[in-house]
This record gives sequence, C-alpha cells and structure tokens, in this order.
Amino acid sequence: MNPPCGRCSKAVYPTEKINCLDKYWHKGCFSCEVCKMALSMTTYKGFDKKPYCNMHYPKTSFTVVTETPENIRLKQQTMLNSQALYKEEFEKNKGRGFSVVVDTPEMQRLKKIQDQISNIKYHEEFEKSKIRSDAPPPENRQDYEQRPSNPVSQPAGPVGSAAVAPPSGVTRYRAMYSYTAAEADEVSLQEGDLLSDVEPIDEGWMFGCNQRTGQRGMLPANYVRPV
Repeated sequence: MNPPCGRCSKAVYPTEKINCLDKYWHKGCFSCEVCKMALSMTTYKGFDKKPYCNMHYPKTSFTVVTETPENIRLKQQTMLNSQALYKEEFEKNKGRGFSVVVDTPEMQRLKKIQDQISNIKYHEEFEKSKIRSDAPPPENRQDYEQRPSNPVSQPAGPVGSAAVAPPSGVTRYRAMYSYTAAEADEVSLQEGDLLSDVEPIDEGWMFGCNQRTGQRGMLPANYVRPV
C-alpha cells in the first residue's frame, strides 16, 4: 500500500516519492512551509518535522524570566544551600592538613636562597643586638668627677685623651656585656673581651686595658668579672 503525502495526504507512488523528516512527500509537495518554495534533499532545513528554506527557518531565542517573588525565593534558597554545602566541605577538610610539595630542583634552589637570606638577616640582627638589653646601667660618674682629685701616678705610656691611670696591677677581667663608650676617656667593650691591668678607682668604675683593641681607659665595674 502506498503511504500518504506529508502535505496533501494523498497516496505517494514510488516514482515520485521523497522520504524525509519521517514522512513521505510528493516532489511538488516538498516545499517551504512559509513561502512554498520547492526544496530538495540538499536545500531544506527541518524543524518540528516540517521543511523550511534557509530564509524562513525558525530562529531559536531565549526566554526572559521575570523576577517574580517565587523566583526570588528559589534564588535565595539556592544560595543558602550552596553556603551550607561549602561549610560542610570546609568542616570535612579542616583536619586533613596540607598537601605535600614535591622537592624539585627548582624548589631546592629557592629553599637555598631563602636560607642564605635568613642567615644574612640573622647576622645583621646579631650585630645590632651586641649591646644586650639585660646589661646593667653603668654607675653615675658624677660623684667620682666631683671628688677632690688626689695625686695619682700616671703610667709611662700614652693614655686616652682624658683618662687618669691608677697604679698598674696584674688583675685580669672579662667583659660580661657589651658597652659603648660615652666619654673620650672610656673604653668600649664587646661581650667576652679580656681586660688587663684592671684597677678599681670608684664604686662603679675601673681603669684597665682592652686586649682586643689596645685601648686604655675607664670602664663600668658592673660590666666585667674577674677571670
């Protein structure tokens, strides 16, 4: 039995049959749905199982969704669900720790550079902190300078600009703290310096020679200890 035509519904004989879009068509009936232009198997475009020419082929367009109260409620609900899922994933991954970084040659090079920079900064901070914060303050020299001067023998060699040397001795001391000289007749110290010919001249001050620098003069007594 011959099938019906998709347009005129009449029987389609094999000599004029076109099989397309799940239907059978007469050659004269296979035309554009809008302008009725005759089509072939190479020129048609199908939409909803109907043939169209290129000019009248239906164009798909997006539908604009209006902001109705229901849509706004659904949007807010979706955001709340997303936040809840994020918090849940965060709580699950909280105790898993950090990922292991592969120790590549580039990572080793960067690590070595960082170590060198850290060492340089450490030495800079060490030099700045040589004067330790726990060092006791030197005694006030005002009382000593205001006392009436007694005749004191001076050493034969040259002495600091204004330092007065007491009688020479053989006592050796070691600096326990670093000290920067505040006057021209004082001796600067670094922690660990050895001092020779040290003699007490006041309750808080002594006279001696720094073996490291060769400088002779006054130094705070509470910064040194006998060796």
